[in-house]
Amino acid sequence: MTELNLSTPNFNELRRDLSFSAVLAGFIAVLVGASSSIGLVIAAAQAAHLTPAQTSSWIFSVYISIAVTGSLLSWRYRAPILTAWTTPGLALIATQASHLTLPEMIGAYLISAALITALGLSGAFERVTARIPGPLAAGLLAGVLIPFVLGAFKALPTSPLIVGAMTGAFLLGRAFLPRYAVPLSLAAGVVAALLSGQIGTVGGADVFGTLTFTLPHFTLSALLALALPMTLLTLASQNLPGVAVLRTFGYSRVPTTPLIWVTGLASLLSAPFGAHTTNLAAITAAIGAGEESHHDPARRYVAGLSSAFFYLLLGIFAGWVAGAVGAVPPAFIAALAGLALLGTATSSLVSALSDTEWREAAAVTVFVTASGLSWWGLGSALWGLILGGLLGWGLRRRGPGRRA
Repeated sequence: MTELNLSTPNFNELRRDLSFSAVLAGFIAVLVGASSSIGLVIAAAQAAHLTPAQTSSWIFSVYISIAVTGSLLSWRYRAPILTAWTTPGLALIATQASHLTLPEMIGAYLISAALITALGLSGAFERVTARIPGPLAAGLLAGVLIPFVLGAFKALPTSPLIVGAMTGAFLLGRAFLPRYAVPLSLAAGVVAALLSGQIGTVGGADVFGTLTFTLPHFTLSALLALALPMTLLTLASQNLPGVAVLRTFGYSRVPTTPLIWVTGLASLLSAPFGAHTTNLAAITAAIGAGEESHHDPARRYVAGLSSAFFYLLLGIFAGWVAGAVGAVPPAFIAALAGLALLGTATSSLVSALSDTEWREAAAVTVFVTASGLSWWGLGSALWGLILGGLLGWGLRRRGPGRRA
């Protein structure tokens, strides 16, 4: 794959590179990312008995952290570097919130952020990811995306009008207006949801986000129950697939080290206000880096800037966001995510299986990752790399003539 020019753009180049498709890709990435996991934030906040001000501060600080890191990194490296919060880590927080106080949770966030920052600055994470073969990285990405693509069609029986309209518009768009297939699907879904009365009412008294500082408290129980597991989940389930996205789409010259330590540092600064870890996006990163964002990979960095802008808006209106969780039908989000990722999942799968030497190992990586396996505290993405890597290592040792 041709390497791209990753020099920092100037404002004239940004005006030239602006495109509706890239801005829309950033918007869809934010819509999918925020709506799919904001409910977990609310659930965790309720389990921890947080006040409305503390919940608003959590949402405000984490979205501002995402906006700042995403815009800085995308601008600096002229690449669609989308950042997000750790969704697996958020699920962990939701399970532990009732057992820990907010100061203990903040202390755990700070420890996790410090560990990730140190790994980034040391270059250890980059050295590990640089050793992952290209077909396995592509297989990892394909395996992560396949369940979301399948989810689009699984949602059809639950909401046939909305999902049917979105799917039909997408198929017609791919056949006659390929670049506008996803926007057409989005428009069709909005119209269908409005006509069917499935857009809910946005609740919540406060509109704007506020910041509330909490003094951290460091305990061994929070370290073992939250800080260390969240660090592993963030690195394995977020940053590793995020790096795989960049490598798969030709942005392999983007250095991994600053991506890790910059997001780690942002996590350190935002944690006292309630924000859990900021990291590389995984699923939504593929929306910004894929061909639907723009046919020219050199202009897809606009999707990263667009994503950061919309996250900034979410942060500013964090009070409203907290009350808008149930307004959008879940089937709408599932269909939009799956259809937007269909092309990327397909190209990743083709890339993973095109190298005959690595084909079987890459297939194992794809299927194990897509299975959703969780065992010994490790997620399917890491198990996919482990098992696929072991098979690839074994096949290479045996040699091409002895694999039958």
